[in-house]
Amino acid sequence: MHYNTLDWQIDNRVLTLTLKRPEQLNAFTVEMADELEAAYKRASDDDGVGAIVVTGAGRAFCAGMDLSTGGNVFGLNESLNPTLAEQEAMWDDPAYVNGVRDTGGRVSLAVFECKKPIIGAINGAAVGIGATMTLPMDVRLASDKARIGFVFGKIGVVPEACSTWFLPRIVGLQQAMDWVYSADILTAEQALAGRLVKAVVPHEQLLDEAHKLAHKYIDHRSPVSIALMRQMLLRNHAMPHPRDAHAIESLGMFYTSKQDGKEGVASFNEKRLPAYTGRASSDMPGFYPWW
Repeated sequence: MHYNTLDWQIDNRVLTLTLKRPEQLNAFTVEMADELEAAYKRASDDDGVGAIVVTGAGRAFCAGMDLSTGGNVFGLNESLNPTLAEQEAMWDDPAYVNGVRDTGGRVSLAVFECKKPIIGAINGAAVGIGATMTLPMDVRLASDKARIGFVFGKIGVVPEACSTWFLPRIVGLQQAMDWVYSADILTAEQALAGRLVKAVVPHEQLLDEAHKLAHKYIDHRSPVSIALMRQMLLRNHAMPHPRDAHAIESLGMFYTSKQDGKEGVASFNEKRLPAYTGRASSDMPGFYPWW
């Protein structure tokens, strides 16, 4: 598959997905949104991909929406006047998908639904959608040259890309409100102090560290177990009662214990590395997806 705004490279089961508009500091466009959404869906069912590392080409991660395109720069159809009820009813209608639903949100939902761990390797400026697109990722690593900002208030719009759901869950409500209201550009160290990123690493080591972390997550692990655990953690924490999580965990344990779990127990008892055969593309248990 050919991409105009992305680079897709797989090395030893780790997909490096690179935003590739370096002359524009990888500024986000509708085309990039469409390609990212398709790439995450492709990677989710590609058994050659164990984990995904997302980074930017050149000196920026993503400098936000490309504001030089003219018209409605967010790609929205200003002739429509949707209500919440109409948007729900027309959710999958192409006119609403392309003319009402925010492009970053479509990308974030593709990240959310992906079966593979996703690591953001923030190599430079990440502002606006450049910051919010990283929030559904499992972990964010920042180069010591990274700068991150939730700058929507400065241009009179609102946070998007499902960020008002993700950001408070990652950093807490007070910190999220402060960052969104102030629209400050954060240093990598400030992002670390606010618990937005897992670690700050020297710029030259960023991709190596991201790949090491990816292998820590997926080497000698069951792809089916990883896919289930990712969705359980993302979804169960928002359920209203622990009994709801118990119901999902019970089925997850029941089916994995009959499948790759048998190999995991055998390898432990025999003091050897496991050889899992389950595939996330075709061997997910019947209750998946449960939502």
